[in-house]
Amino acid sequence: MIALSVVLFLNAAFNAVVWPQFYKRVAHDPRARDENGKATAFLKVHAVLIAIALVLALVSVLAGVAALTGAL
Repeated sequence: MIALSVVLFLNAAFNAVVWPQFYKRVAHDPRARDENGKATAFLKVHAVLIAIALVLALVSVLAGVAALTGAL
């Protein structure tokens, strides 16, 4: 179960490091806002995808802890 925990923790770390940085790039992309400054579908879709990735990171941490403690 230690190998499983390591994989889950690595997955969580990757998601926690990479996706917030990607959001910064998406938010500054010219396609992210219209001429009135309102968020476009481009920004909204990416924000939802990034939020899902971060939720999956949290689930990975919880599953990794559960694997380490024998709760799985």
